Amino acid sequence: METELLKIYDLEEQIHEMERAAALIKGGEVVAFPTETVYGLGADGLSESAVRKIFKAKGRPQDNPLILHVDSIQMLKRLVRDIPKDAYKCMERFWPGPLTMLFRKSDLVPDIITAGLQTVAIRMPSHPIALELIKRAGTPIAAPSANISGRPSPTRASHVVQDMKGKIAMIIDGGETGVGLESTVLDLTEKVPMVLRPGGVTLEDLRDLLPEVVIDPGLGDRKEFTPKSPGQKYRHYAPKAEMILFSGDKERVVAAIMERARREGAQGKRVGLLVTEENRNRYPGENVVVMGSVRDKRTIAHGLFHAIRRLDELEIDIILCESVEEDQIGMAIMNRLLKAAGGNRINL
Repeated sequence: METELLKIYDLEEQIHEMERAAALIKGGEVVAFPTETVYGLGADGLSESAVRKIFKAKGRPQDNPLILHVDSIQMLKRLVRDIPKDAYKCMERFWPGPLTMLFRKSDLVPDIITAGLQTVAIRMPSHPIALELIKRAGTPIAAPSANISGRPSPTRASHVVQDMKGKIAMIIDGGETGVGLESTVLDLTEKVPMVLRPGGVTLEDLRDLLPEVVIDPGLGDRKEFTPKSPGQKYRHYAPKAEMILFSGDKERVVAAIMERARREGAQGKRVGLLVTEENRNRYPGENVVVMGSVRDKRTIAHGLFHAIRRLDELEIDIILCESVEEDQIGMAIMNRLLKAAGGNRINL
């Protein structure tokens, strides 16, 4: 398949181009597009045949549910049986934006979207290109991240080209994404609201609105269970190389990474370091990639997946990575780092 790369410079001036992209969605094709979190791999969320093309392009397990993206509350109402009071509170505060909520699905939603569950994950993105595509397609768009399953999520169109060229009809290039990590997933189908995946809306943000909200106690630890949300069960965001995450006292972390790098290098391995801006100059060598600053962890969220892909380009054999504090968006960052490392973590 030939994949068209469509660069959007000015959305108002290029509406006819968006009509072409929407026509592909309506015709059952797959189109990658930017959201404020990461690039999504979009298809008509009400068409089982179209959604199957997403799974095929990604190589994604079919027991991993998808998120439906909507452009209005009216579209949401068609997809769910009811909207809890807490959901309206969250929509008022966080939509459009990087919050996905779990609802009890209506019969309109195909089972392939929910992996056979009776709940469906839905969000309203804030990126203007995403909203325009949904509006012009006139249908909810199912869209996981636009990468090969298990690989780092794409935050630039070039990342999507690496993974999806020749597999899908179109890639819309809308520049770098803003948040850089996937949306927070909040389950509102039980008595107590529960975060199933941390993301762009932090736990602190949610507790300011819903004080009783809790974190899924099995987040990242369970192997055999039925996932209610994307990002729960499988290894995700992974580089090609082995990755080890170092946590604990900052000075010990720096010392341990340098010692491990020396040992691995002595064995002839190409060692890559994934570090914070504050510690960059403490590490010798060329293959040191900065993921962002701990003074503003949103820079780490924004740059994390690009940094991991950069280490892949350097053909590294082993990646040694610093951890960050798990407050605010640090929780989502550490969730992604632990997934990327396959749980391979050294606590100091």
